[in-house]
Amino acid sequence: MALDVLAVGPLYQGPDMNKIRLIAQTTKKSIIPPKALTPAKTKLTTIETKRIMSVLDETIHKVELVSLLSPAASDSQAWEGTLGPDIMKAVREHEDLCLVLLDRVSYLKEEERKLQEAEEFEDEAWFRERLFAMDVQKSQLPPLMQKIKESTKNVVRLLLSDPQAASLLQAQTLGRSKEAQCFIDSLVELRGFLFEKLLTSPMEARDKIQFIQDITRRNRRHQEIIDTLENELAACVRNRNTEVEKENFVIQELKNHLHQVLKFSENSLLRTKQEAEKQQKADFRASQARVAKIQQEILVLQSQFHNLVMENREAEQALRKKKYKVETEIENWIQKYDSEMSEKQDEYEELDIIHKEEQLQLEELKKRYDVLVEEFSQIQAEREILTKKRLEDEQEMVRMVRAATLIQALWKGYLVRSMLKSKKKKRGKGKGEKKGKGKGEKEKGRGKGEKEKGRGKGKGKK
Repeated sequence: MALDVLAVGPLYQGPDMNKIRLIAQTTKKSIIPPKALTPAKTKLTTIETKRIMSVLDETIHKVELVSLLSPAASDSQAWEGTLGPDIMKAVREHEDLCLVLLDRVSYLKEEERKLQEAEEFEDEAWFRERLFAMDVQKSQLPPLMQKIKESTKNVVRLLLSDPQAASLLQAQTLGRSKEAQCFIDSLVELRGFLFEKLLTSPMEARDKIQFIQDITRRNRRHQEIIDTLENELAACVRNRNTEVEKENFVIQELKNHLHQVLKFSENSLLRTKQEAEKQQKADFRASQARVAKIQQEILVLQSQFHNLVMENREAEQALRKKKYKVETEIENWIQKYDSEMSEKQDEYEELDIIHKEEQLQLEELKKRYDVLVEEFSQIQAEREILTKKRLEDEQEMVRMVRAATLIQALWKGYLVRSMLKSKKKKRGKGKGEKKGKGKGEKEKGRGKGEKEKGRGKGKGKK
């Protein structure tokens, strides 16, 4: 199937260091670090280079976010509170589109494999129909891929609008696949090469090329030296081979000697084997006698075992009957327990329903009680204020009554004194007139005193 496959190749192909052989004796120049390969600048100065690096950094950041969308979608419940509902909704939609695309691609691959196996039926109608259906499925892939691109842009846009969520998602590097991590590492490596390239000036680039050419010439000279050393090594190897042949001849002689020693050891082994057979026969006869004795003991033990088995079977039968009886009792108790517990459970549920209703009524009554308590406190405060005011009024009235009584007493004393003074002045007059006048004045004074007493009593009552 002609599907588009993106393959990321190596961004930098340097010389194969495994093919370059090192020379034992290094020169003094090899100790000096290659200053021509390090740029003089350490920071970017122009706006264009900064923009290029910022674009590449932003691309790496977006790729890191996109590579973690699949783990976030697989564990959506854990990321729901971290990323937010909008981002998780977009991530799930993106994951659904990717799964649909993968399913269709796997289906097309399977169909293509089946059609390749059935190539001999190319002229059949069903073969052409399936081929046409595959073409229709392939034509539906580009719009789906376009939707995936748009959903990816939408998710990245939402993540970039929420830096905190993006940083939390970017911190979960363990969920990233190996292929995505390899791609990101390649982008980071490309950034390093590009950064070094942007820092390098034209003069430094020429110096670098000249340095590489010098290294190449030096490498060529070293290779010539290596070739001569390899020739010398081949001669040494030939000499070593001749010495090895001589040593092999000596080893062959030693092997022959060892073969003779083996023959001698075989003869001694044969004699030892014959003696062992004689000893084995003697041991066999002794073992037969022991076996007969052991068999008699086995017969006795078997009879004892049979008796014990019969006794144990009878005991087992009795225990089985007892166990069956206990099990039936336990089953009856369990059934009784289940029935009682079901009744208790029903009663508990009814009481629970009543308790919940009473709880609701209690809550309503508590609310009403709180309102009544507040009103009662207000009324109590008003009553205290009225009681305090009434006490103050009564105290004021008592003071006024006392003051009125004191005024009346003073007024009575004043009238008596005035009457006594008038009597002293009128002593020279006749007794008849004095008596008549004195009685009249006394009656008048008494009348006035009674009127003022009535007035004081009326005020006190008020």
